[in-house]
Amino acid sequence: MTNKVLITGAGTGLGLETALTLAGRGFTVFASVLDAEQQARVASEASQRGVTLNTPIMDVTDEESVQATIDAIVAAPGALLGVVHNAGISLRGYFEDCDDDEIRRVFEVNLIGAMTVTRAVLPTMRAAGLGRLIFVSSIGARVASMGRTAYCASKFALEGFAESLMQEVIPLGIQVSIVEPAIINTERWTVHRGIARRAKDPSSPYLAWFERQEEIADELVRTSPTTPDQVADAIYRALTDGRPQLRYIVGKRARLVVTLRRYLPGELFERFYFGEAMRRVTAADRS
Repeated sequence: MTNKVLITGAGTGLGLETALTLAGRGFTVFASVLDAEQQARVASEASQRGVTLNTPIMDVTDEESVQATIDAIVAAPGALLGVVHNAGISLRGYFEDCDDDEIRRVFEVNLIGAMTVTRAVLPTMRAAGLGRLIFVSSIGARVASMGRTAYCASKFALEGFAESLMQEVIPLGIQVSIVEPAIINTERWTVHRGIARRAKDPSSPYLAWFERQEEIADELVRTSPTTPDQVADAIYRALTDGRPQLRYIVGKRARLVVTLRRYLPGELFERFYFGEAMRRVTAADRS
């Protein structure tokens, strides 16, 4: 039987790599994109990799768009094995420099969008008594960082939703997993960086700190050993493991930080990890 998988936000980055990887491993992949331009890019990438992808245009913040896409996927041959909730946007900027509409947009895409897609697929999975819901989160949902207040908050919320959902649907035969990547060099750090409108305002009291934080982030991106295919492999495991984990951490740096937070006393971790991060950023004031 053909196993169908929907991947949201598959026009770029991790979503695109995951779509290509899963298609290469025998899945029928529906890689949702935002527009015809992304459709063309995904088709080109699929051709180069020698795989076939279905590329429905879907906006996770539009309930009608989501329902129409899910209906079409369900009607296609095969069983809907899983949904990879990858669609997401970033917002970089200190909290006071992030406007309410920017923050709401982050939550609408990163959290409410995932909820909307989940609500649309649950009846089918419930009726089949099987299915896997995979939420692409971030190490920023386990250890937050300054200058990413809204983004980290949305990912913390996404993981809370996923944990609660897991307890509700496991008795129905539906599995839930969360994938937590370390920093990875993708379009998220270039064309999709998502800098708040007022983050670089010369009058911002946080400007020097924000600029220093961005320099540090760029260095972490440049030296990151974690790659998109590692995330795709983790998602593949979440789809195929006999007993899937609730969390899959991707990347040595991410595993190290989570391990330190798990085993160090709270005050010690906060003093050294957060303290060092703040010292490096605020050193801009002393230069």
